[in-house]
Amino acid sequence: MQYRPLGRTGVQVSPLTLGAMMFGPWGNDDRQDATRIIHRALDAGINVIDTADVYSAGVSEEIVGDAITGRRDEVFLATKFFMPMDDDPNHRGGSRRWIVREVESSLRRLKTDHIDLYQVHRPDPGTDVTETLGALTDLVRQGKVRYIGSSSYSGSQIVEAQWASRERRLERFVTEQPPYSILVRGIEEDVLPAVQRHGMGTLTYSPLSGGWLSGRWRKGAASTPTSNARPGARFDMSSPANQRKLDVVEELALLAEQAGMSLVEMSIAWAIRHPGVTSAIVGPRTMEQLESYLPALDVTLSADVLDRIDELVAPGVTVNPDDNSYGTHELTPAARRR
Repeated sequence: MQYRPLGRTGVQVSPLTLGAMMFGPWGNDDRQDATRIIHRALDAGINVIDTADVYSAGVSEEIVGDAITGRRDEVFLATKFFMPMDDDPNHRGGSRRWIVREVESSLRRLKTDHIDLYQVHRPDPGTDVTETLGALTDLVRQGKVRYIGSSSYSGSQIVEAQWASRERRLERFVTEQPPYSILVRGIEEDVLPAVQRHGMGTLTYSPLSGGWLSGRWRKGAASTPTSNARPGARFDMSSPANQRKLDVVEELALLAEQAGMSLVEMSIAWAIRHPGVTSAIVGPRTMEQLESYLPALDVTLSADVLDRIDELVAPGVTVNPDDNSYGTHELTPAARRR
């Protein structure tokens, strides 16, 4: 395993991060099987595990906590807060009130006395960023958190947070966690340059674009998602943008086959090749899925393959804009029109 520096923290992390979103009722509710998957990832050299309080309402954190008991020192443990945990309007967001309460719940579920990386799951337009940074700074000074990070921030939000930290002498976000795949390249335009400029690490998520690059969904295949099976614009097969995605997937699958690798391997290897990407989060539900991801660590993509990918999806382009999960509020009609 060739480890990489996590920004300027001095921490070395694996090019793949084990995402734990699928551990629990949202995905694999067999705790013993989930534990075996976690142990296999650690044995393979993956040293970062990323979860969140909201994943299966805390069950994912519980599974991770149980699985790393006795191996805690091997793990750079990351979790997130922000998403609603119940119907109470104050049990969510980036307020000090919620952060200082929810970190205790995550520590308990994870069975640890500290979190290596505590991340804001989404930007909170209703909360001053200095409120969030101030609370997180206190957690770092108390020893409950080692580092802090953001997730799905736009380039301008990243810069604003860095500026606020410098002006107020607060802890700064040392990582950003954005979506990134061959089909979702929007962050290449401003997010990746921003994190590189500020010396941040980048833990990108969804390198298989929510399953679109898994090889499972193909034109005419029975398993191709429908708007009924996977609700939302991202999986609405009547959408011209999604039909375009299927066309691109067909071309990518052919390219991978010609290059002697699976579409999964090519897609993950591509995601971790960008110089602004520290580690790509893979979220297996089964051991078979994890095993299919690991070979990507040894894949080297030729210039011809990279050029062809750029022809199919140009740098900085997201094929379906609905797949962008960062900065979208800045582009809504209410935000851009008088």
